Amino acid sequence: MMAETFLELLYEDAPPAAYDELCDRLRERLGDAAAEQHALALQVRERVARHRGREAELSALYDTAGDLTAIRDLDTILGAIVRRARQLLHADMTYLSLNDEAEGASYMKVTDGALTPEFRELRLPLGTGLLGLVAQAGAPYFTEDYQVDERFVHREYIDSAVAGERIRAILGVPLVVDGHVIGALLAVHRTVRPFPPGEVTLLTSFAAHAAVALENARLFEQARAAVDAADEANALLRSRSEQVEGAARAHDRLTDVLLHGGGVAEIAEVLAGVLGGQVTVYDEAQRLLAGEPEDVPGLDAAVEQALRSGRSVELAPGTYVAVAAAGEGHLGTLLVRTGPLEQGERRTLERGAIVTALVLLFARTEAEAEERVRGELLVDLLAGRELDRERLRERARRQGAEVEKPGVLAVARVAGADLHRAARMAGRLARERHGLAAAHEGHVVLLVPGDEALEVGEALRARVGAEPDRVTVGVVAVPGSDGVPAGHAEARRCVDTLLALGRDGEVSDPPHLGLARLLLGSSGREELDDFVDAVLGPVLAYDAGRGAELADTLAAWFSAGGSLRSAAAALHVHPNTVSQRLERVGSLLGAGWREPDRALDVQLALRLHCLRA
Repeated sequence: MMAETFLELLYEDAPPAAYDELCDRLRERLGDAAAEQHALALQVRERVARHRGREAELSALYDTAGDLTAIRDLDTILGAIVRRARQLLHADMTYLSLNDEAEGASYMKVTDGALTPEFRELRLPLGTGLLGLVAQAGAPYFTEDYQVDERFVHREYIDSAVAGERIRAILGVPLVVDGHVIGALLAVHRTVRPFPPGEVTLLTSFAAHAAVALENARLFEQARAAVDAADEANALLRSRSEQVEGAARAHDRLTDVLLHGGGVAEIAEVLAGVLGGQVTVYDEAQRLLAGEPEDVPGLDAAVEQALRSGRSVELAPGTYVAVAAAGEGHLGTLLVRTGPLEQGERRTLERGAIVTALVLLFARTEAEAEERVRGELLVDLLAGRELDRERLRERARRQGAEVEKPGVLAVARVAGADLHRAARMAGRLARERHGLAAAHEGHVVLLVPGDEALEVGEALRARVGAEPDRVTVGVVAVPGSDGVPAGHAEARRCVDTLLALGRDGEVSDPPHLGLARLLLGSSGREELDDFVDAVLGPVLAYDAGRGAELADTLAAWFSAGGSLRSAAAALHVHPNTVSQRLERVGSLLGAGWREPDRALDVQLALRLHCLRA
């Protein structure tokens, strides 16, 4: 019976072609709705497939962890690991090698999917080929096409064995026990293809299990040799076995957090449970990411030491520090307060730092992509382009930004700092306040909803600069997205004026600078018009609408030195009329307009208005 709905196809786990056929049949009856249902059904099918893949990965990892305690035969364990790795990565072949330090080579231990006996007996000098490089350097490497990749040292007999297997793409990860590289685990394809990060992470997890299996085998051999020697040897065996099994469990739990998209808080929770203590995580600037804040003397020096050594550092008895790093980049710091940690437990802490680095790196990559999108939207607003209002609102909605509301636009000049890093810091503030931020024309620009202009400027100044006195900020209120271009120009003039006055590191808006903006800014006709409108606009608008002659009354009052009678005589009106008009001016310009600084701005704006008229 032919399926009549997409739900039936999902239930039957039908192939994509069946969805296309059903869409064609439904199009005549449902029109465009059929295409929408078709797209939605394919998305659901893809999501179900991804969940099945993740379940298969976790199941294989859990089965492998169970093997470590249920199987005592090393070859059986390693064979199960390479076989499951091949199945989950859909690889044409997987193989595991062990290092022979005396010979300076790495030899094949277990293979799955090999075609030729020569390849199963291959021995590679350390540093030769991709396998030899992974076994020597202790770092993952991969290539989309090994046969033409000149990054690796090629040998004729190795290339001949590779050609016999028709190998093209290779991914290799190291086997590490107590910081020592003992071999490598590799997955290959007989076609040219890339390796996504998820496959690298998955193969790394299998390599960790293989390393645990090898370590278990070594410990079991030691136990058999020493079982009759002394009870102390048995106690040591139990202790080390518990450490290894605890490390395996911790690694499984950390891997589970990573595969399920968990964050830093989940990693801290896992480590706290495994190590039996309190775990705090900071970012590279020692801002709290997870846990309770700790005031620990000497933390900076311990972080530097951990970065240099690549290992955890015991800062004080029961207090340990590990860094989450990617290459030479410091992404975060893990601080653990617990009892004394054995070497195996410290390796678990270091593995937790590696997983934390992966999570932070993924989050940073996503954040940078989001910042680029948010920055592009703000740059479009600053340019004042003719934007489709519906599209503008949709772009802002997707970014969680409120650009149509009255808000504050701030422009910051950051002296002696990385502009892009400063923009990233401003981006975090923008996300917190449902706004936008970008680096634009050598400045950092921030647009957020609200009406506290100076408060926004101070927040931007504190967030952007490690030394806030090197950050100079101009702020201006904007009525919405339409006022962004003019607000940007006004805020830039505030910055230029502050710098010209030698007031580096301060925050100001136009009213607090007043006349100085005209004298020290690059003022033209538009700037003068803006100044008159900003200072005297409400009064002029009132006169234009009602013919109230408030501007003339102001001019007469200033000319009379503030005398009501003299101003009334000049205007040929009663002094009470002058007083009433001045009260109206106060309601329009706000309290304090008669103060000396404001009065000077008002007199200058009146003078410019008269000259312009």
